[in-house]
Amino acid sequence: MKKKLAKKQAAKKKVVKVEKPAKNDVAELKREMARLKRQSNTKIRELESKVKETTEELVKKEVELNKLKEEVEYKNKQLASKEVEMESYKKVAEEKIFQLEAKVKESEGMTQGPAA
Repeated sequence: MKKKLAKKQAAKKKVVKVEKPAKNDVAELKREMARLKRQSNTKIRELESKVKETTEELVKKEVELNKLKEEVEYKNKQLASKEVEMESYKKVAEEKIFQLEAKVKESEGMTQGPAA
């Protein structure tokens, strides 16, 4: 029985009584709450504005990036075309060199004549 009584007394000691705030305190708390609400609304508007600016900047960067990608693709196509053209010129030049070397050998053979 003593144990139960001790537990009840211990439980009573843990309970903290909260005093009711005075009318002035309630008015003060309402004013403080209104002020905090205004501050938080202001901060929210500022953050929303920053998000909007950042989003707009991101969109601009994406547009610029896409434009640069297209430009690089175009330049790569031009470069590939030039490489094909250069390869064609190289083949034509090698063929001409081969033909001229053949003519030179033919001319040398004619000038030396038959060595019989």
